[in-house]
Amino acid sequence: MADSTTPFHQSIPKFEGFYDHWAELMENLLRLKEFWSLIEHGVFVAPANATQEQIRAAEESKLKDLKVKNYLFQSIDRAILDRSTSKSIWESMRQKYQGSTRVKRAQLQSLRREFELLLMQEDESVDDYF
Repeated sequence: MADSTTPFHQSIPKFEGFYDHWAELMENLLRLKEFWSLIEHGVFVAPANATQEQIRAAEESKLKDLKVKNYLFQSIDRAILDRSTSKSIWESMRQKYQGSTRVKRAQLQSLRREFELLLMQEDESVDDYF
């Protein structure tokens, strides 16, 4: 059992091709760290005639965004094109791996092809096949 005084360490989930699972784990981590609002709403930008409080809030938002980007870069591939904000990275991942019906069909077709090619050879034992 974990002691309440023991610090809880949340590991950063690695993206291994299963977007829905990764997105749930990553969302939970970002909510736990209280960074999820950056994914939902983006970085706060101070207006042109900003007060000191608004400037401080904008700087704090940028710092939090850097932390979220750090988590995302540790968990995903270099293949993500848009790296400007954590929200844009999240949206790129969602579009690339969950977004379109065409992507889902292509993934399904690839899995179907793998299954069709999975045959036991005549000279192969059951143990070798598995």
